[in-house]
Order: sequence, then C-alpha cells, then structure tokens
Amino acid sequence: MDKHIYGSGLIGNCAYIAHVEKDTNISWLCFPRFDSDFVFGGMLDRKKGGKFTILPGSDDFETAQAYVENTNVLETTVSYDQGSYKVTDFAPRFKNYDRYYKPLMLIRKVECTSGSPVVTINCQPVADRGERQLTPTFGSNHIRYMGIDQELRLTSNAPLSYIQSGKPFALHKTIYLVLTYGRPLEAPIETTSERFLNETTSYWQAWVKSTHIFNFHQKLVLRSALILKIHQYEDTGAIIAASTTSLPESPGSTRNWDYRFCWIRDTYYTLTAFSGIGHFEELEKYFEFIQNLPCDHKGRYQPLYSITADSLLTEEISDLDGYLGNKPVRFGNQAYTHIQNDLYGQVLVSLLPLYSDQRFTESERSSSQPMIMNLLDKIEETMHEKDAGLWEFRNLAQEHCYTFLFHWAGACAAAKIGIRMKNDTMYQKAIELRDEATKKIEACYLPERKAYAQAVGTKYMDASTLQLITMGYFGDDLERANDHLKALEEDLLAKDFLFYRYKHEDDFGVPETTFLICAFWYIEALACVGRIEEAVEGFGTLTKYCNHLQLFSEDVDQKTGSQWGNFPQAYSHVGLMNAAIRIGKKLDRPNFL
Repeated sequence: MDKHIYGSGLIGNCAYIAHVEKDTNISWLCFPRFDSDFVFGGMLDRKKGGKFTILPGSDDFETAQAYVENTNVLETTVSYDQGSYKVTDFAPRFKNYDRYYKPLMLIRKVECTSGSPVVTINCQPVADRGERQLTPTFGSNHIRYMGIDQELRLTSNAPLSYIQSGKPFALHKTIYLVLTYGRPLEAPIETTSERFLNETTSYWQAWVKSTHIFNFHQKLVLRSALILKIHQYEDTGAIIAASTTSLPESPGSTRNWDYRFCWIRDTYYTLTAFSGIGHFEELEKYFEFIQNLPCDHKGRYQPLYSITADSLLTEEISDLDGYLGNKPVRFGNQAYTHIQNDLYGQVLVSLLPLYSDQRFTESERSSSQPMIMNLLDKIEETMHEKDAGLWEFRNLAQEHCYTFLFHWAGACAAAKIGIRMKNDTMYQKAIELRDEATKKIEACYLPERKAYAQAVGTKYMDASTLQLITMGYFGDDLERANDHLKALEEDLLAKDFLFYRYKHEDDFGVPETTFLICAFWYIEALACVGRIEEAVEGFGTLTKYCNHLQLFSEDVDQKTGSQWGNFPQAYSHVGLMNAAIRIGKKLDRPNFL
C-alpha cells in the first residue's frame, strides 16, 4: 500500500477552522461553529461535499504550500506552463476595540506571480450534510447562496459571471474572494482585505513572540502551538480534540469518530502545553467553560461536551461516502455516555496554575474553592468504580491504572491548593485520597515484570501508564521508572520510536496503527529517566511523520509511515510540545554539557 499523507493545511481564528488542500480546494469548513453542519465537505464525499477551488487553465500543474512565517496564514502557489499564481488564505483575527475581531469570514487573495495564468474559480457550498446545494443569486458585487439560516455570501472583485459559470479568465490583477456567514463584508474589498491580512499576520507573529520556549526544535513547537491555539472556541473557552470527523484510524477499521467536541482529558493536556510556553489566557477562558458545565443528577461530569457546554451529543451515521471510501461517517459521539473517572483529577491539575503561579491574583481564583471540594468528592465516590478508561472502550469496564494515576495527581494538586488557600479541610481530604489512590495504583503492579498493568487484574501493558513516569509518580526512584519503561518497550514499542496504545483486542478488533501521542509520551519518559540521547534521537525520528506543513495526524501505520485518524490531532501536537519542553529543560541544564 502506498504511503498516505494528509494534503491539507489549516486556517482559523478561534471561531471557525477551514482545511485548504494543496489543489486550493476548501475541503472542510463548518459554519457557524466547529461542530456545525459543513458548507464544504469534500473531505468526506467528493460528490456531495461541494467545493471551493481556484484552479489553472490546465490539468497539468504543480502546487506548493507554506505558512507565512509564525502565522496561521496559508499560501498555496500553483504553477503550470502559462505561469504561476499564489492563493493566500486566512481567517481574520486581531485586536479591535479592546476585543479580538474573529468574524465568520474566509478571505482568499489570488495574485499572479509569473507569466499570464488563467484561473477558474468554482464555489459550490452545500447544506444538510451534502444533501442540498445552495442556490446562488447575484448582487452588485457578490453572490448570495440561499437555503440556510444565515446568509452565506461571496464578495469579490472578480467577474461574478465567470465564478458562477465556472468559466476560465485571465488573472490580470489581484483578486479577492471574501466568504462570509451571517453579516457580510460591507467595506471596500481590496483595501479591507489587505488591512485584515496585515493585521492578522501581525497578530500571529506577536503572539508567537510572547511565547517562552527552549531552542530545542523551536520551529515544530511554534507550529504546534499555532495549530492548538485555533482549536479553542474562544467564545466559551472550549478546546476541541480535532476539527474533523470520521477520518479513519486505519483503512477499513470503522474506527471513525467525530472529534469536534471538548474532552476534559484532552483539554488538560492542551493547557499543560500552553502553560509550558508561558501562555495562560487559554486556561483563563477554559476556567470559564468548566464553571458552566452541566452535571448529571449525581453531580458528575461527562468525559466530553459540545463547545457550548451542551451535554447531549447523540451519535448519528450519515450515508456520505466517507474519507477515501471509509465508512461509517459519524456525527456526534457516543462517548459522552461513558464513565471516565480520570477527568476529575485532570480538572484539578488543570486548575493548579491558578494557585501555584503568582501571576494570578486572589480574585481570579477565590470562586473555585467549592468546585475543588466537589471534585475531591467525586474522586472519593469513584475511587473503587470501574470505568471505560481514556481509550473509551465501549464494552469493557475495568479499574484502570491511568484513572487512579489522575486520582493521585488531582489529589496532589488539591493538597497544594489547600495549602495556598489555607484550607485545612481541603488539604486533609486531598492527602487521604492521594494515599488511597496510591494503593489502587499499586494493585496494578506485576511483580514478575516489575511493571504496572493496564488495570487491576489484567497483565496487559498500556501506553497510558508511561505517565506514571512523566507525572512523577515514582519520584526520584529511577530504577522503578526504568523497570516499568522496559516492560512497556517490550510489549508496545514499534519501529522508529512509534508506540501502540495497547495490543489486546477491543470492541473493534486488534488496533492496527500506532498512536502518535503515545510515541511522544515515550520520548518524554526517556528524558525523565535520563536516557536523553535516546529521547533526542527519538524526537527527531518522530518528526518525519508530519505532512508538508508540519501537521500531525492521530495515528501512524508503522509499516508504511502513513498518517491516519482525525487531522490534525490536537493530542499529537500537545505530545510533541510537552516532549520538546521536557527535553529542552534537560538540555538547558549546564551539567548536561
């Protein structure tokens, strides 16, 4: 089988995300939210998904894509025998009136770079998951696409008749295509588009300059940070796992999931990565989000919510062809019904910087004490309960080591918060739960392997237990950490430092692909136990599994090096950032030189 690499880049502004293919097509765009119906969905069905392309007057052409340095502004250069042109795609984002201006507006700038190119612009948005093409009607300088709740409008200085008919025309001047949902652009198109482009570029480059990172693989860390940033829905503070749905974990596996929701677990890792580069506004926004999450009648959280904190995420199957013919295509995610008890500890660890970092004031943290006590209560209630675990087994409930690890970590965080808040009741309860969680973790220990199993009563190894090392459960006992790491290597390590989540059969058979965040957890664990040279080598090796824009998928086929799973995957970029930060800290120590 040929190597499969995703061929798209992302643009976004913390209100929407669009995928731009190397052939200029907008293959995925949901309006007005990350989890809305798509207006362009060619990624999942080439016939029903609509399109938005800017193609040359020949089928024989070459393209190249690159981001404007340190931004989320994407440039696609198209070359053929008559000349070349560049398409600059971006989602406006910049400060305006003391707020971030982030409209539902996609701007495409098309400019000739050599020769006399001819282009054909084809804009065919759809609705109802591809069942309806929207009806175009002409305005004076725009095309309205009718048939959805809000107006979808394409405003342009290009000949509208040529756009509507799909007729080729000579690119004798720079043209602008402004696609808006809801409120249209009511301003001069050329000067406004250029101003928005300049201000958006400046915004992203200033944001990058405000990061604090080590020199170790800075370029990759910055690209990951930029991509993660646009996965936060700024209106509520929710952070999604990925902007796509139903991209298969491996061909024909049916492991096709909708990831356009906010997992409490994934968000913990993302916030850890942002904190690692000195960014806290994402945590502040997320703190607002979790304060508005609904609980069930027992006061428990779900593993995931919609980006507006809705709890009902009913999973439906569509009759779309699917990515490369891979069915089913799912919208919604049944995992919202799961019991996943690690999340309470993750919320506590996520909140810890509010208390441990002096840059936050008392007024920013005082209101969360009742929430912290409630989270401790939930850890206590679920300490002896089986759950679906972080891999979201649909028909397997166990007492997972990973869950107990976050009971332990959450209790440790709450103990520190209790000290800071001078709340002795909180502190004492946290210490008791920490000790109880330690006993549960130790119940997963396999003496014959000197390692910790996936769950109590099983002998399966699980990559999630790499975090016993990275989260400091073993303290300074490097011998215990190394013994556990060696057992995981024996069972789950693939070639080129790739790593399997687990290898036992689950609800859908035996996993076929490696999970990229597990590989980065492994690299981080190597650094933790002092195997720095291996960690550096492994990190460098894993970086080759990105696409042409340094974007990483969820899964990698170790046999072919193919990218699979939802793309780009926030988890994978988080893993990369955290591993790079960990190695950077080690390399930054003078005694290492």
